[in-house]
Amino acid sequence: MTVIFRPATRADVPAVVGLLVDDGLGSARETEDMAIYQSAFDAMDKDAGNTLIVGEQDGRIVATYQITFILGLSLKASRRAQIESVRVASDLRGQGIGHHLMVDAEMRARDAGCNLMQLTMNKSRTQTARFYAQLGFTASHIGYKRDVL
Repeated sequence: MTVIFRPATRADVPAVVGLLVDDGLGSARETEDMAIYQSAFDAMDKDAGNTLIVGEQDGRIVATYQITFILGLSLKASRRAQIESVRVASDLRGQGIGHHLMVDAEMRARDAGCNLMQLTMNKSRTQTARFYAQLGFTASHIGYKRDVL
């Protein structure tokens, strides 16, 4: 079975939220209020540097990620691709979909003229860290987050 990666549509939002909830961490932090997700999607859809991607297999959304292109002056004015919210349906993990998802992300980053792909993940996801390391990512930085008060 082949997974086709494509930009998400507004109609895909409930399935994407379902993937976010289908996750040990996401199940506790997402909400049932679909209106906030639809509103966020509408804003993202208007931003040319920010795209939500879905992986579809036999009519089912089975994977997702967000790719954001960041312009900057550092690293000789490199353009970066920030990869976020990577999810694969829990019943399909371990079948190579995540690998194909990251290949798709790299292709999109390259096509957008990026010199670097970067991502963050929760440090409790040790299995995910091994997955990214196998793909050639290095844990080169320490990240910090805090709520905006």
